[in-house]
Amino acid sequence: MPRLSEVIAALENLWPAERAESWDAVGTVVGDPDQEVTRILFAVDPVQEIVDEAVALGADLLVTHHPLYLRGTTTVAASTFKGRVVHTLIRNDIALHVAHTNADTADPGVSDALAGALDLRVVRPLVPDPSDPEGRRGLGRVCELDHPLTVRDLAARAAERLPATAQGIRVAGDPDALVRTVAVSGGSGDSLFGHVRAAGVDAFLTADLRHHPVSEFVADRAQGPLALLDAAHWATEWPWCELAAAQLDEISDRHGWGLRVHVSTTVTDPWTAHAASAGPSPVTALPGSASRAPSDSDTSGAPN
Repeated sequence: MPRLSEVIAALENLWPAERAESWDAVGTVVGDPDQEVTRILFAVDPVQEIVDEAVALGADLLVTHHPLYLRGTTTVAASTFKGRVVHTLIRNDIALHVAHTNADTADPGVSDALAGALDLRVVRPLVPDPSDPEGRRGLGRVCELDHPLTVRDLAARAAERLPATAQGIRVAGDPDALVRTVAVSGGSGDSLFGHVRAAGVDAFLTADLRHHPVSEFVADRAQGPLALLDAAHWATEWPWCELAAAQLDEISDRHGWGLRVHVSTTVTDPWTAHAASAGPSPVTALPGSASRAPSDSDTSGAPN
């Protein structure tokens, strides 16, 4: 069995810490470099439910996309919910490793996994990484559809293909407009509106879209209409867990490590319910408002 230090070296090769944003907090949070690793769990959020799942699974390593302590801390006391996470991990000999913005810009990365889940063909990064001479790394992806879809149908596809959340998929723009090219970015994406306009795409699918940036974006028709599709933050990043698990599985096979790699299907999106407005509304209803849930984990150790 490999030691944690060997597995972490493989993960750092996939997502080098130096490619994370300066404000980010990536890398190994807890763990003994000399401990043996046999079973690994991938998830989006390092919350107590996921840690409890790792304990029940008998995992030695938990890999999450979101950091546990993004803004730092002065305590890991178990009287705080993040402190309880740390105590549970250490008490059960489970290491925690984070790949966040360094996984966003990787090749392949978070937005490649999102595009793959929606059956989109990746053309190029939305915001290229200037340090990549091949032009493959960067934030977001510009994609093409195999055949045009209406905004309505693209939203329905996203609702069907992404994990189910209370939010579903929100749309800003003409539901009947045709879409041939799409920009995607896992996680919060309204800071990328300028790059989306410059890319000349027909639609942009991301998460966490706020009222004022969206209102101003759709009101500016000088450069032509462009539809916005807003999914839940967690749902746009969960497909990366499957991609990352598959990458580690391949590394394990190549080295003969025999790792058991799993993907958590626990929904950690914080929103738990959605109530439609009861009064008269001009909002256009879209089909397929419910999204697919992640498939249940199996016991084979293969990504799922």
